[in-house]
Amino acid sequence: MEVGDRYRDGAYLAANPGWHEEDAPFKAAWIHALLERNQLSPERVGEVGCGAGGVLAGLRERMPGAAFTGYEVSPQAHELCLLREAPGLEFRLADLRAENPAVSFDLLLCIDVLEHVEDCFGFLRALKSRAGYTVFHIPLELFALSMLYRGFLLSQWRKSGHVHYFTRDLALALLADCGYEVVDTCYTPGYTLPHAYGWKDSVANVARRLAYPVAPDLAVRLFGGYSLLVLAR
Repeated sequence: MEVGDRYRDGAYLAANPGWHEEDAPFKAAWIHALLERNQLSPERVGEVGCGAGGVLAGLRERMPGAAFTGYEVSPQAHELCLLREAPGLEFRLADLRAENPAVSFDLLLCIDVLEHVEDCFGFLRALKSRAGYTVFHIPLELFALSMLYRGFLLSQWRKSGHVHYFTRDLALALLADCGYEVVDTCYTPGYTLPHAYGWKDSVANVARRLAYPVAPDLAVRLFGGYSLLVLAR
């Protein structure tokens, strides 16, 4: 069985019934802020591994003049995407890498995807020619507390389908090795989303809130709870 089979045979949907759609407005808001900060107004936006389509739908509300195309390899997720289709927003059950080489975008989104892809190096190199700019959202799951709590990474492997784990430095090194030039980065505080992960996480959230304003990088390395948002070209 290959890693990607779980996204096609329904196993991933069974373990994650909402396909993380509850997090989509949060992600769309951070992506839009990143684009505004860098004065980018893309007319053609694509997303690889768009899940149930919530991020693109959220960006369409903020960028009504742009055209959005989502690519998804999971038939189950694609069915959810189709509920969101609207003028200027379409979804394709396809792998962008297999599309005609002429298919390209001003901006390509790769949001919480790299950690799922078996060959993340080949995946990144294949996508690089598809857009002038790419936005990545990468969970930072290698932190001190995740090393102390032995069940965390194993849970991410089994339930969430994460087969790679990153620190900020490892994520940026991966992008650089695959030919991307990083333009801007920021942390996104995923721990603030209303998920019930138990009392241990609630205690860690207190440490995150106190430490991050004082020493952001150190807080992320110690306590986790953040992802890295990257604008690259």
